Amino acid sequence: MQSQGRGRSAGWWVTFGVIAFGALFLVIGVVLTGVSISYAADAERARGTVTDVEWRTSHSTGTHRSRSSSSSTMAYPVVEFTSADGRTRTFESSGGSNPPSYERGERVDVLYRADSPEDARIDGFVSMWLLPLIFTGIGLLITGIGTAVAITRRRRSRAA
Repeated sequence: MQSQGRGRSAGWWVTFGVIAFGALFLVIGVVLTGVSISYAADAERARGTVTDVEWRTSHSTGTHRSRSSSSSTMAYPVVEFTSADGRTRTFESSGGSNPPSYERGERVDVLYRADSPEDARIDGFVSMWLLPLIFTGIGLLITGIGTAVAITRRRRSRAA
């Protein structure tokens, strides 16, 4: 009888851990959303042009047992814009993709902070909202699954 109690207790801890893990992702997603909203609200806007596309290859290796490695090549747009002080600025987007999201010569909207124009971003879905959406979505999914499991377990234990 005591081993059943321990099994149930372990199950509750696992369920709690899943909910806590999901909640952590949810909190990170909400914080990233707040950062993006704050950045967009305080940012200056300018029109920019993609002057180049930088291709970078990143290598990742598996565990020492598998000895596998993979590489992925991503395209990062380099954008030039004129800030409010009249100076021409250039930045490389922190978000890369394959196939490239932007082509040389393409016009883009740029967001930048007036006090630090080098901190610029392309005003697009991927650069502003993809990470907040991913973290919030995963957090909601995992927390929702953990909560559903907890509710189901509780109902079953009450019925028994």
